[in-house]
Amino acid sequence: MKDTYKPKLPIGEELLPIGSVVLVEDINQPLMVYGRKQQQADQNKIWDYVACLYPHGNLSKEYNIFFDHNQISDLFFKGFETVEELDLRKTLSQI
Repeated sequence: MKDTYKPKLPIGEELLPIGSVVLVEDINQPLMVYGRKQQQADQNKIWDYVACLYPHGNLSKEYNIFFDHNQISDLFFKGFETVEELDLRKTLSQI
């Protein structure tokens, strides 16, 4: 990551949209969010996000990375936002 261009966008308090690319504490690889409010198969916890390695994409369930919003250290790209996304985000924030 040392030679990679890393824009610093404000993270904010709200859930990020699908497609957002982030850096998470203790993981030195960008991640792309592809799900929110997800339960990991072997745990009884609802995580804020599930992501895959960027730029590799979703390789298999063994490569899924689950994390919470407060673990995000950097936001490189914020995903596409529509009225539908904003409505869904409002619903998800109540979970």
